[in-house]
Amino acid sequence: MKYTKSNFIMSVLGIIIYVIDLVVDIYVSVKFFHEGQHVFGILTLSFVLFGTLVVQCFSYSWFKADLKKEGLESQHYFFLLHCLQGGVFTRYWFALRNGFYVVFKHSNKANNFTEEQTDPHKAAIDTATDLSMLRLFETYLEGCPQFVLQLFILLEHGQALNLSQYAAIMVSCCAISWSTVDYQVALRKSLPDKNLLNGFCPKVTYLFYKLFTLLSWMLSVVLLLFVDVRVTLFLLLFLWLAGFIWAFVKQTQFCNSITMEFLYRIVVGFILVFTFFNIKGQNTRCPMSCYYIVRVLVTLGILTVFWVYPLSIFNLDYFIPITATIMLSLLLGIVFLLVYYVVFHPNRNAEAKYDEVDGKLVQRDCRMRYFLME
Repeated sequence: MKYTKSNFIMSVLGIIIYVIDLVVDIYVSVKFFHEGQHVFGILTLSFVLFGTLVVQCFSYSWFKADLKKEGLESQHYFFLLHCLQGGVFTRYWFALRNGFYVVFKHSNKANNFTEEQTDPHKAAIDTATDLSMLRLFETYLEGCPQFVLQLFILLEHGQALNLSQYAAIMVSCCAISWSTVDYQVALRKSLPDKNLLNGFCPKVTYLFYKLFTLLSWMLSVVLLLFVDVRVTLFLLLFLWLAGFIWAFVKQTQFCNSITMEFLYRIVVGFILVFTFFNIKGQNTRCPMSCYYIVRVLVTLGILTVFWVYPLSIFNLDYFIPITATIMLSLLLGIVFLLVYYVVFHPNRNAEAKYDEVDGKLVQRDCRMRYFLME
């Protein structure tokens, strides 16, 4: 298990993207308030604050757990930094500092360590994996709802979509999908007993699977918003509640405290609204099949309702290409899903094994072992 220069570069790019995303979100919300669109401004700011607050809670909880494991007392300035929304920046500081040391100063040294010693490569990988998890939380708590909202606003105003606007929407969707891929790669690398997601084709296939399934679903949600906002909110609430209950039924064991585990299951519910994850580490063939069968049926139901609804609420110039995009992206997403699990999944050749085992076969105190896995 080695922390490489590519891992360090990804950490550098990660903080750049994080800062740009934060600045753009603040700029968009301020612009809405300046133009008198207070509802959109409040919604934009609410998504940002909700995602940030949840991420800060988990970040501080992990800091406390790590300090306790090392026999150290919790530092009060860590709590203050997280209250000031600086927890993620603090983690990036540690990740970049440790990564720079490992890559440029420690790369040529021997890698033999006793159990009492800490492998700097492992420490750097674990730090990067924590950040990948936090980015994943933020993606589905803030990024996905933000994408739906901005697309709805754009289409509601009836503005003609030019090439640059299409590109901006696709880049945003790709960024959401790529954060999922980055998390999957980092998580598997942090667990030495798991098969790595190596190679260009497996990563690209997984990226396209997430990209197209997410795109078709978020476009479907936008269409349903034009039919009835209350029906859309009820559907999303129902799906979140189903995911939340599923996390309780599967008895997830990610956090040490009951309160944080409850919050974690809330987050799992949000993630399952947008995409499928194996939340417990058991065979996912049946749950995943049911999940995407329901996804296909709901998507077709939304399109059917929209076709029979008075089309005066929506511009036909938008509806026809968006409908075609939803159908095509859903089909491509299912195809890439099948290709990934049949051809490229790291465990495809391992008989009678689950995607992830929650610490029973390998007795190792590792936070990542209890996290979402595919």
